[in-house]
Amino acid sequence: MSEAAKHNLQEPEVEALLRQELALGDHALAGVAPVLGHMLSSPGQSLVSDDIVARMRGMLGDLARQLLMSRARVSGERRSSLSQNDAVDALAERLAGSTTILSHCYALAMEGLLASRLDEELSLDPVLSPLWQELIASEREETAELAMAAMAAQARFIQSQRRMDLPLDELPADLFHEALVILGRSAQSPGPEVQFSLETALRAEFDESTGRLGLLGRLIGAMQGAASVALSLDHGGVALFVTALAHLTRQPRELAILACHERQAARLALSLRAAGLKQSDVSRQFMLLHGGFALPEGFDDLSSDQARDLLSSSSVKGAR
Repeated sequence: MSEAAKHNLQEPEVEALLRQELALGDHALAGVAPVLGHMLSSPGQSLVSDDIVARMRGMLGDLARQLLMSRARVSGERRSSLSQNDAVDALAERLAGSTTILSHCYALAMEGLLASRLDEELSLDPVLSPLWQELIASEREETAELAMAAMAAQARFIQSQRRMDLPLDELPADLFHEALVILGRSAQSPGPEVQFSLETALRAEFDESTGRLGLLGRLIGAMQGAASVALSLDHGGVALFVTALAHLTRQPRELAILACHERQAARLALSLRAAGLKQSDVSRQFMLLHGGFALPEGFDDLSSDQARDLLSSSSVKGAR
């Protein structure tokens, strides 16, 4: 916690302190949104590193390339590599104009970087965590099969992050639709008939439930009351950790990822408490993520309901 926040309180009231820190976190996230709109040319914010900028630029370009290639197949159009590159850049810029798509890419980039960092620092496999191994070995055939499918999707995600790619069919359904709308409104569109044929073909192939995020959500849901086991970061791994945190606190998964940033300490502490973790367990997760964190006095007296109420007072309800 910041020293300024501590000194502004006459008494060490944990709720007031956490509310103040959460407001500071809200302010930081609110400042990210306008920066994201211009970040490809000037990142300049602590929440937006050069690595994140590079990954986002790559993901947006990859989405644009896939959309244009799909449209070319449907329309039979042919372009020179130069004009195709120009078209990719133009469409990527239009996709970057969507706050929701941009925010999603930002959260994925943060997740990928966090997984890589913990792999280096803790030797925590970004694909096959101890919990994932247990789920794959589950006596429940349905759980084991779901865990295997989710692990395969996670392996593809890590590879895509290293290549700075983002498969079109890995987008959430609402963002998949938005990307198609943006493509239809882009310059040099071949016309409504081609767009209709393209959307029909792509939607027929799209299934959100079989994508990584859908599989992770189903896997955590299948764990039911045992989902909190994933909140041990070095046991569950990053992907299951943030998915379980979102599930147990009913927050968007993107916001659970952003809570892992060091400037969102109050949000993460409240989220973990809202999910039912004790002070010692919350401190341990901070030790793994940030090398230590001093929870305010009286934090253990804060109930899960109180933590949820404080989270609900946040002005940031999600990354979208």
